[in-house]
Amino acid sequence: MQHEHFMEEALLLAKSALNAGEFPVGCVIVHENTIVARGKRQQSQESAEQTASELDHAEIIALRQLLQDQPLIDRSQLTVYSTMEPCLMCFSTLLVNGVHNFVFSYEDVMGGGTNLPLARLAPLYSRAPVYIHGKVLRHKSLALFKAFFSSGQQYLQDTLLATYTLQQPNDQTA
Repeated sequence: MQHEHFMEEALLLAKSALNAGEFPVGCVIVHENTIVARGKRQQSQESAEQTASELDHAEIIALRQLLQDQPLIDRSQLTVYSTMEPCLMCFSTLLVNGVHNFVFSYEDVMGGGTNLPLARLAPLYSRAPVYIHGKVLRHKSLALFKAFFSSGQQYLQDTLLATYTLQQPNDQTA
């Protein structure tokens, strides 16, 4: 299946983020069956070299790359593949930028934005035709998040997301 192929690419980015001590979110943006932008979570951890930032989400980094490299691309024809359900910031930013197709792997029970009641919002959002497909290769993404929350990292520890993630069964079929 096409969704699984592109999600595997996003998972590679998420693994790279995890290996760098970051929150394991990876994202690819696809146009006409070709990856046109990539991003992985950055600056989720405070360190001697950097201050933590909630702006450097995988989807935002990929969108910035896309807008820099291909500013004239028809964004209504793009599909975003993310290893975690886009948060409210990422989801709305992508919508405002003309992206309407979203595929994600693991649900964000704490901050996911795809349940936003678009029909109740202003016309910019309420008139957007949106396609959302979740839980593609969920078990692979879940394994990355379990590894992160079990690693001793402090980011998002003791949150609903951490508790929910660590309580999930290791299901290889989901």
